[in-house]
Amino acid sequence: MTSSSTGHVRREFGLTALVIAAAAGMMLASGGQTWVRALLEAPGPVPSVPVEATGADLTGVPSGIGWAGLAGIAGLYAARGWARRVIGAAVAGGGLFALVAVWTSTRTEALTDAVATHATDVAGTVQLVGEPEVQTTGPLVAVAGAALLALAGLVASVRAPAWPGMSNRYDRVAVPRPSQALTQSDLWRTLDAGDDPTLDPPDGDGVPAKDDGHAADTGSDTAPVQPATGPERTKEGPDGR
Repeated sequence: MTSSSTGHVRREFGLTALVIAAAAGMMLASGGQTWVRALLEAPGPVPSVPVEATGADLTGVPSGIGWAGLAGIAGLYAARGWARRVIGAAVAGGGLFALVAVWTSTRTEALTDAVATHATDVAGTVQLVGEPEVQTTGPLVAVAGAALLALAGLVASVRAPAWPGMSNRYDRVAVPRPSQALTQSDLWRTLDAGDDPTLDPPDGDGVPAKDDGHAADTGSDTAPVQPATGPERTKEGPDGR
């Protein structure tokens, strides 16, 4: 992969992660905004009481999906291969689920029930005056965040396997086992790999050296050459030539 294509892939990953973070932030912020206002009145000379309900009062789905989206960024960075596709699909599915939750929670019946449930400051029998008034800012922010989250998750499910991830500098590197270690540094690497540190250091061919009484001090495992005897020795002259 050339440096230009690598830079393009990194920018693509960074932009997608930024979109996911922005979408999650929008969904979290929408939960604290007022989504509906209404007036409740009680029998008798009691003035009407205004009641408000926030997005978190109506549904906790956008906020929950927002936190999950932020976790998905870390998952896309840490995972590899097909696992990234699964995480991207989950992020996209969360965005779609949040869209459905916003739509169902802002219907008239749901708003009426929510207003009646949160009318805790009015004693006795209360009655809704008119219809609940939807405050569009909060739901629209939640819808925009959910749509962006679904789009970014779809992009991630397709493109994420090509994106850079966590550095593999701390991954376990294949090192020679004790039977393959040749130097002291190899022994330390086998120790890091989890081998038994009490094993004796191996010799050059990976098998502990054995003292058979014939090998020379040089570590050679070949038998020493015996002096020639018999007829071959009689051919030599007095001076050994």
